[in-house]
Amino acid sequence: MKKLSSLIIILMFFGCKSQKTNSEPKSENTEKTIVNPQNEILALQEDVKLSLEFLASDDLGGRSTGTEGIEKAAVYIEHVFNKNGVKPYFETYRDSFNLGDIVGYNVVGYIEGQDPKLKKEFVILGAHYDHIGTAEAVNGDNIANGANDDASGTVAVLEWAKYFSKQKVNKRSLLFTLYDAEEMGLKGSEHLAKRLKTEGLDLYTMINFEMVGVPRAKNKTMAYITGYKKSNMVHKLNDYAKEQIIGFLPQAKAYNLFMRSDNYPFFKQFNIPAQAISTFDFTNFDYYHHVDDEADKMDFEHMTTFINKMIPALKGMINADTKDIKLNDE
Repeated sequence: MKKLSSLIIILMFFGCKSQKTNSEPKSENTEKTIVNPQNEILALQEDVKLSLEFLASDDLGGRSTGTEGIEKAAVYIEHVFNKNGVKPYFETYRDSFNLGDIVGYNVVGYIEGQDPKLKKEFVILGAHYDHIGTAEAVNGDNIANGANDDASGTVAVLEWAKYFSKQKVNKRSLLFTLYDAEEMGLKGSEHLAKRLKTEGLDLYTMINFEMVGVPRAKNKTMAYITGYKKSNMVHKLNDYAKEQIIGFLPQAKAYNLFMRSDNYPFFKQFNIPAQAISTFDFTNFDYYHHVDDEADKMDFEHMTTFINKMIPALKGMINADTKDIKLNDE
């Protein structure tokens, strides 16, 4: 998230003292499976927890751009992609860019569409995997682990990459994009959006997932979307899911959250529906850019439920015969 004054940062949306975790990627749980009525394998809470605890561990040092910690995170993401048959979109998984003397890199996985015609069109599912590194110390801990911001969104994207790679149910082609340097001002997504636009990508929609590690109140929709009125995306996703998963948050408009996360560069470059979805609503999490944004503060049951409930919504968008999601006239 772009840097603002400390007061505004408290109000901003996007951008536990974790136990040490071995920097080598661990194997995912392969002994249990959960299936839906279509007999499709869904995300497991154990896998969600495993990935998030690694990404938000002290060993990664807060995943600041240009550090050894974010390199470990990138290797982990590449490991998940490679293990599950998600191919690099470019020559390698990395889309590198320079920020002065610092080299940043987005990590981009690719699953080709199954439909001979629709595979020429793309859907992007993304999240940022960097964080701020360190923050004001509390009880001797100064590592800002970034569990909710945005290891949670990163894990969700990885789980959908695993799902679509196994099920092969995507008519359109998919890019799973994990961004670096979001905390430096959306630099990673800005670089990738410009690159893909220059290369002529036919981008249908883009969804960014920010801070999905904690649940909202039971009388609220599970998540909300930024730029609610900019397109009909929220209504179509709920239609595809056959339930009201995503809603409206007044603060999202008041704080102009649509422009403060990695969806925005894609909206600017492609002028297509590119929005962010979150479950953080300013009432349910107190540790934005704080050292206590730790894995033990996350609700893994909620995360897993959200990931699995979003699958029919995403499938409906990815497999619609026509481009049903459109920008609204404002």
